[in-house]
Amino acid sequence: MGITYDGQTKTFHLQSERTSYIIQVYNGYLAHLYWGKKMDSYNHGTKLRFKDRSFSPNPDPDDPFFSLDTLPQEYPAFGNTDFHIPAYQIQLENGTTVTNFQYKSHRIVQGKGELDGLPATYVESDSEAQTLELTLFDEVIDAEIVVSYTVFTTFDVMTRTVRFVNNGSQKLKLLKAASVNVDFRESEFELITLPGAWSRERYMEREKLRSGIQMIESRRGASSHQFNPFLALVRPETTEEFGEVFGINLVYSGNFQASVEVDQFHYSRVTMGINPFDFSWVLDPGQTFQTPEAVMVYSDQGLGGMSKTFHHLYRERLCRGKYRNQLRPILINNWEATYFDFNEGKIVDIANASKELGIELFVLDDGWFGKRNSDKGSLGDWFVDRNKLPNGIEHLANQVVENDMQFGLWFEPEMISVDSDLYRAHPDWCIHIPDRSRSEGRNQLILDLTRKDVCDEIIKRVSDILASAPISYVKWDMNRHMTEVGSISLPAERQRETAHRYILGVYYVMDQITSTFPDVLFESCSGGGGRFDPGILYYMPQTWTSDNTDAISRLKIQYGTSLIYPISAMGSHVSAVPNHQVNRMTSLDIRGHVAMSGNFGYELDVSALSEEEKAKIKEQVNWYKGVRPIIQFGDFYRLKSPFIQSHTSWMFVSDDQTEAVLAYFSTLAEANVPFTKVKLRGLDPNKVYKIVELDQEFTGQELMYAGVNIPELHGDFQSVMWTLQAKS
Repeated sequence: MGITYDGQTKTFHLQSERTSYIIQVYNGYLAHLYWGKKMDSYNHGTKLRFKDRSFSPNPDPDDPFFSLDTLPQEYPAFGNTDFHIPAYQIQLENGTTVTNFQYKSHRIVQGKGELDGLPATYVESDSEAQTLELTLFDEVIDAEIVVSYTVFTTFDVMTRTVRFVNNGSQKLKLLKAASVNVDFRESEFELITLPGAWSRERYMEREKLRSGIQMIESRRGASSHQFNPFLALVRPETTEEFGEVFGINLVYSGNFQASVEVDQFHYSRVTMGINPFDFSWVLDPGQTFQTPEAVMVYSDQGLGGMSKTFHHLYRERLCRGKYRNQLRPILINNWEATYFDFNEGKIVDIANASKELGIELFVLDDGWFGKRNSDKGSLGDWFVDRNKLPNGIEHLANQVVENDMQFGLWFEPEMISVDSDLYRAHPDWCIHIPDRSRSEGRNQLILDLTRKDVCDEIIKRVSDILASAPISYVKWDMNRHMTEVGSISLPAERQRETAHRYILGVYYVMDQITSTFPDVLFESCSGGGGRFDPGILYYMPQTWTSDNTDAISRLKIQYGTSLIYPISAMGSHVSAVPNHQVNRMTSLDIRGHVAMSGNFGYELDVSALSEEEKAKIKEQVNWYKGVRPIIQFGDFYRLKSPFIQSHTSWMFVSDDQTEAVLAYFSTLAEANVPFTKVKLRGLDPNKVYKIVELDQEFTGQELMYAGVNIPELHGDFQSVMWTLQAKS
């Protein structure tokens, strides 16, 4: 495993545990030869072939067969005989955008470096990875592009980044700077993406590739509810367990674009990176620009194999800090219980009632600061509202902690209300364009995090609160997207850098605060799952998966999210009924079973529940504590898809295959339905497992090959959740 170079053929062979990726320097350009199942060697049986193609020009007039229009490339440009979507575009001082970067040199190093100002996967020792840096050079403008590939030896993953270096004397302007490009010499694929909307995030879509361009993107200043920065190409026959998958995920939280272009020769070009729409970056002489990281996973074991690889990598080499491998507490959040209408007594009542039920963490949501009695004001005024909490946050937190619970707090640090003391003092601290109206979303504007003085003030205000009380959890929210994008701190030629500089500011603020408070568990949120991406997971190991807490809606949301992101990253709560988002009535059983399929919590007024309901919650809490390690850090298997049928099933298996949890959900009841069984996955075929709730024993072989009967479930919205224990 690792990276080898054949000087005779100028071929690089990158190998991880089960994957090969092969690049060749051909006529000075980086050509893509192969990405797929691991091969011990490659002897160019599928070497590049060329012919004189009409309307495909030739950069070398003496070679009518060679054209960049027909060369499968690693990092292509537009304008020099290639008519496809480019990976990058640079504008020169004379206004032209034609460049000609060719191979200059390479180096292979042990380990993996950090990215300046950007989140990325990491290694804990240099032995875990090797990195190939391919330097391309354009002699006319004296500039370099360094295309970096890192191969993890134990995670079966490859990552890519690109660095632009201006060594020349003229000012350059980047118009596009993608992180990854792969040219497949075929197009018999289907495309999987995760589109959605607020409260309906990451619904899976799968469609056949067609001639032309299929594209997903965000222009909202965030990775967004609408699309996740992920795509996968799969074979038409690929399923959860079988078939080839090529998955790419961008470690970035801002505007992105991912496209697949099928050309006239049925080649497929996949490109992903920062969205070039409304983007440019001035690169002065001597300056560099670093693109975000792209994570690439190949699997020949279906979508489940791809997901398992992403899950392990993100849990162990993207998430960081104390809570990376630590069990997450069962929490209760007061938001849907009280909204803005609460006082100290009400909060203490909910916390005390929660403690009696075994809940471990109380979270005080929006409304504790400034004059925040609605969503119309006070964002930015991170000072305690003494009308609601006359004794302050410290006194309230101490009451909760003295009752042997943890205390958490909600913030929305990136936002500012027009009706706030902060805005009145600094009206130009928001993202805006002079002489234009300032559109509001949720009655708020966005602070200009391209400015260090604004970043530092946010850091100070949030840090002062966190240092003032025993706070062990923070919910970090972000509830609007960008309009009128501009910054008065930037000159005219750099205005289109605003959106990217904002994300760099977000990362800076998050890094400073999370580093200063390493014992705090940070959970990110953006109207739920509007910024559920790998970039944020680098700073905050879990995300509020969706504002939609309806159990039936969450089946699709959590199923789709699991395609890439580990269960330990998903916040999932039981809320009141009728559900506040869809007005649906469901039982505590199915609400609990869905919520227990993630980082478990509640979002309702437990102090107002009946004794029967409290007893059920206490039972759920105790049960979850027994299986929490398996659910949060075990291997996850999707068994039945809610996007295909009216039932959903998934399961969790411990690393040593001695314990498992099976969940089965039925949505709408039908008359005279057939009996149902489920085939399990991930068990040891040679072990005997007891299904505790059935008090029956089965071999792993029987459970996986023949399956287990699901009992008849009567009525809508029914579920079962079983534990499996291997006999010693």
